[in-house]
Amino acid sequence: MASSLDEAFQRSNLSQSNQMEMLTFRLTDNQLYGINVFKIIEIIECPRRIDRMPNSHPAVKGALDFRGSALAVIDLSEAVGLPVKDFRDQLAYIIICEYNRSLTAFIVHAPETLITRSWSDIHKPEGVNAQSLVAIAYMDSGEAIMLLDIESILSDVVGIERDLATLVMTEAEGKGSGRHVLLVDDSRTAIMLLQSVLDKMGFTNTALMSADKALEYLEKEHNRVDLVISDIEMPGMDGFTFTRTLREHENYKHLKVILHSSMSNPSNQLKAVQSGANKFVAKFDPDSLSEEILSMVGS
Repeated sequence: MASSLDEAFQRSNLSQSNQMEMLTFRLTDNQLYGINVFKIIEIIECPRRIDRMPNSHPAVKGALDFRGSALAVIDLSEAVGLPVKDFRDQLAYIIICEYNRSLTAFIVHAPETLITRSWSDIHKPEGVNAQSLVAIAYMDSGEAIMLLDIESILSDVVGIERDLATLVMTEAEGKGSGRHVLLVDDSRTAIMLLQSVLDKMGFTNTALMSADKALEYLEKEHNRVDLVISDIEMPGMDGFTFTRTLREHENYKHLKVILHSSMSNPSNQLKAVQSGANKFVAKFDPDSLSEEILSMVGS
């Protein structure tokens, strides 16, 4: 019992120590990949038959009934340009994940093990033009673990709502004039969507892909930043640690911060508040985001 409690305590405090626990798995290239365990709902053996959905992306293999809900089943290998996984004739697994308050089922070749890594040991690859790859970590053996930009993959495969409601746009018109927002996110897709919202609201913005670069920018330009919108999962320093760092600095302790993440469960909302963020907004809900931005700049 004591060891189980210790394990639960350690996992619940990962966000306080700039660490991430990941499940490693392989795709059809036999490369090792990783995904944050906080996003995983369940792992099941893939059924041999999945009925196709009409007019869907080729990587969408059909729908799966999961606890009374129909989930889109995506071949993660095919979605990132690798050979298709033959789940009908070979053993395969499905990882059911929660992103942006929705569940998605990903077909993988084989899950492997759970490991914990500090975000400071997870690096964004430099000079690599791979839209679906967001970071690289390493096993103790030295084998590389690829962390995928799931948000970008979901945007390409199933689409993400990008438009603001007419009512919100009417309320937002002109409110961003003369205001500057700092965006911090390691996903190009997320930054693009955030910028589309801010542009429609009339804000200027600066987008950076790591918390370290954001801190360097604020050291020089903090007087012109009215609001920070930051992701949580980022190589080098996660959003919780980034926010706590801001709150410990005299120049930034009152800077308004929104944490914006696909990890939308209540525990992460609580951790966002505990780290010092003013608000938590789940990705990608442009109406909720725009409303919170308005409440921040208007208060």
